[in-house]
Amino acid sequence: MQARKGKKILIYFLLLLIVCSINNIALNRINFSHISNIEILGLEDENKNFLYKDIDKLKLGNIFFVNKNELQNLIASNTLIEKYDIFKVYPSTLYINIKRTEFLAKINQNGTNYIIGSNGKLLKNDLFSNDLPFIFGTPKIDEFLRLKKMIDISKFEFKEIKNFYYFTSGRWDIELDNNILIKLPDHNINQSLELVFEFLSNENMTRIKVFDARIKDQIILDD
Repeated sequence: MQARKGKKILIYFLLLLIVCSINNIALNRINFSHISNIEILGLEDENKNFLYKDIDKLKLGNIFFVNKNELQNLIASNTLIEKYDIFKVYPSTLYINIKRTEFLAKINQNGTNYIIGSNGKLLKNDLFSNDLPFIFGTPKIDEFLRLKKMIDISKFEFKEIKNFYYFTSGRWDIELDNNILIKLPDHNINQSLELVFEFLSNENMTRIKVFDARIKDQIILDD
């Protein structure tokens, strides 16, 4: 009986060695796919090609071992990109779905022309788009974005604004396309915008060119 058990154990052991050897050979022959295809969605061809070149420099290699932080940092540093998602499609494709930043306004800082994006970044651009409002003064970008949000929730259309004037006190003036100037207060901007809009809706106000809302609950008119 002991001899039979010993033979069985020996046979099982030999079979185990054979199976493990076959599996090891199979594993060694597996070709862990390198990334051979990257699809970028949401950018026009020229900017897409620039991003392709930057990603190529990362030498991403195997799709299973992509340095995600390195790739994310590269994409996030692109001033044209507001949001993005990265999808792996095995065995060898990456999809990068991009939401492009919205161009909001033009500004000149230290003699250089920029466009402010909705992502809060400055895009260097010497060819200003004529349909964007211009910002006079040197506000912080987040100050402008806060004002933009207040305009968006008001009854005014952001696209109707021609110029922004920023003062060192932190106050803003807004000039509309029809050359009407709105002088905003330091605080309670939402209420002031609502009040000015009511005045502008009055047909008797068509000749008024300046609406001074700097005093709370008051509008001073000047033609």
